[in-house]
Amino acid sequence: MINVLILSAGTRNKIVNYFVKELAGRGNVVATDMSSLAPALYEADKYYIVPRMTDKGYINKIFEICEKEKITGVLSLIDPELSLLAEHAEEFKSMGIMVIGSSAALCELALDKFQMYRWLTAHGYPCAASYMDMYSFRKDLSQKKAVFPVVVKPVKGSASISVSKVLDEEEVKVMFARNRDLMIQEFLDGQEIGADVYIDMISGEVISIFTKKKIKMRAGETDKAVSFKDEKLFWFIEDFVKEAGFRGQIDIDIFDVNGVYYISEVNPRFGGGYPHAYESGCNHLKMIVENLLGRANDRCIGHYEEGIYIMKYNEVMAFRVG
Repeated sequence: MINVLILSAGTRNKIVNYFVKELAGRGNVVATDMSSLAPALYEADKYYIVPRMTDKGYINKIFEICEKEKITGVLSLIDPELSLLAEHAEEFKSMGIMVIGSSAALCELALDKFQMYRWLTAHGYPCAASYMDMYSFRKDLSQKKAVFPVVVKPVKGSASISVSKVLDEEEVKVMFARNRDLMIQEFLDGQEIGADVYIDMISGEVISIFTKKKIKMRAGETDKAVSFKDEKLFWFIEDFVKEAGFRGQIDIDIFDVNGVYYISEVNPRFGGGYPHAYESGCNHLKMIVENLLGRANDRCIGHYEEGIYIMKYNEVMAFRVG
């Protein structure tokens, strides 16, 4: 039996649904969330309402669920929880459970956007110039190395919360006066691209890459997009992922600026746009299950259809909770 535990399921109904479909007859999908009004809970075979991730005793509650449900693989769908799982990977392993994800150090690196910028520049990967303070930014402005507009965002954040396109220095000052945990980033004017990548948990090899051109964004997620392929981009992504050392599912935001690919953000988890990859033929859930069975997956980079559009729309779930 392969039983998968999905933490902080939230509104990721499709991810839970895909796992249920993949495990049909072979195991259960168990989901958790701190709210009984998280709709993805009700797509799972079983669910639990758990304390807030930062509460004392949270990880012990997760261990209890794992033991009770005979869990074999665990993953989270939110950034702050990724490091927590990775930090306890050995404890999970002692219980016969695989944490599907990257190391704690890499999860922290991806969460801290300025540290990721420093890593990217140190390793020669094109990325948006970034600043943690007004002094450095003003210096580059005076030397014409930086220009408006710029993007101001939290150093640690997700779902594009509190991300703003800023047109002048006065507005930047106001934002920094209100919140010091911000960074200034070069505005990349180009085609935004999303990449869904799976790195085998057993072999450590990059085995699947799916890329899409984003057409429209809503609330920090891809609302409309179209699949495409570019061997140059595949090699670029594979080189970055292997050098960094990520594992499991990762989501990468990239910009094509005049034919040069820039890495924008990295999320070492399933992104909100992953259903596009799945529906186009990249079944990363099946790859996870193969790893949980102790088998490495074969390389299948770019094995999907081009020109497949995804268009999100709202659905409603209505029933009595409790």
